[in-house]
Amino acid sequence: MSTARPDNDDHANDEMLTIDEAAAFLRVPVATMRYWRYCGTGPFSFKIQRHVRYWRADLVLWRAEQGRQPEGSPQAARSARRSAADD
Repeated sequence: MSTARPDNDDHANDEMLTIDEAAAFLRVPVATMRYWRYCGTGPFSFKIQRHVRYWRADLVLWRAEQGRQPEGSPQAARSARRSAADD
């Protein structure tokens, strides 16, 4: 969620990205990044004055979390059906 701060507060060696760079990193349109930020469902972001920024490490963690679907979710059921169909 974009409003929650990750436990890892040490970004001394991390790269700060613009919204354009973050969108390119995640391979999504900038409009999607803005929508996720509006909804509070995207990766953690913050503002420096008027400019939205992302930490690269936060994007990596968020992307990894998106790959894990809770059991019983519609996405998990679809994945299970696809796996069964491939067998």
